[in-house]
Amino acid sequence: MKKKALITGVTGQDGAYLARFLLDQGYQVFGAYRRSATLDTSRLDYLGITDDVEFVAFDLLEFSNIVRTLEQCKPDEIYNLAAQSFVALSFEQPLYTSDVDGQGVLRILEAIRLLGMEKSTKFYQASTSEMFGKVKETPQTEDTPFHPRSPYGVAKLFAHWANINYRESYGLFGCNGILFNHESPLRGLEFVTRKITHKLAHMATHGGEPLELGNMEAKRDWGFAGDYVKGMWLMLQQDNPDDYVLATGQTYTVKEFVNLSAAALDIQLDWVGEGVNTQAINRKSGEVVVKVNPEFYRPSEVDLLLGDSSKAKSQLGWEPETTLSELVTMMVEADLKRVSKI
Repeated sequence: MKKKALITGVTGQDGAYLARFLLDQGYQVFGAYRRSATLDTSRLDYLGITDDVEFVAFDLLEFSNIVRTLEQCKPDEIYNLAAQSFVALSFEQPLYTSDVDGQGVLRILEAIRLLGMEKSTKFYQASTSEMFGKVKETPQTEDTPFHPRSPYGVAKLFAHWANINYRESYGLFGCNGILFNHESPLRGLEFVTRKITHKLAHMATHGGEPLELGNMEAKRDWGFAGDYVKGMWLMLQQDNPDDYVLATGQTYTVKEFVNLSAAALDIQLDWVGEGVNTQAINRKSGEVVVKVNPEFYRPSEVDLLLGDSSKAKSQLGWEPETTLSELVTMMVEADLKRVSKI
């Protein structure tokens, strides 16, 4: 009999890659999505798996709906990837973010408990490196103290500890994946990496106004989402539940990500100015390619994130397979194909 997995947020970047991975493992995959006017399956279409996913309407704000969905699907594994996942928006919508990303997870956990599924269903919670925020040590491990610097990070931390609490109180097989930044051609345009690759591809093909970014010196540990979903699955295949950091162990600035993206387009950049006056100039044409817009700075910045995934490597056998250069090239090539159709 096929194992059954329920993926919340299946239409997102991670949900799509995870769905493909689980289908390849022979799972029956239920894709939970938030009902809206239309079901956006574009990411699943991109991976060619839309017809293989069984869709179920699911809302993290509605407890009765969560209960009915779990009763209907009776999943062996639940992967909660649904969230309000844009950090900048969490400053504008802190209450909504806390309800979805924090209490929404508690609703799932309580539904599992009330249905008596805590011994038969394994639960994965998508935690985040944003919980480290104002980092206490570098690199960050599973034991590094948390200090979130956004409503998003705060809400995710609530969910993280709620999962641990249900694991310790009720014997739930609950795992938290503390994933550092992971990107792909399926990343939303509101995220800085995809904003960079899409805009530079568009400028290289059609021209246009300069790319505007915020803090160019912010450092992140970027990996490929397709690698990270395997780590999610491996966590739920262990004999005992635990929490794991997934990261590449390398950190790069936003400026360096821009340079790699430009290089993939055969564009050489010269950087001038400092801080809010920073600009990137196309060496060949003399045009301004990138400039800083202070409006894109966060109210409280997270300057450096760098993960240590030694535990995942030793206990799960997991490590990233895609370099940042390979990832950027993949994203740029995908965006070139997209903008060429405009």
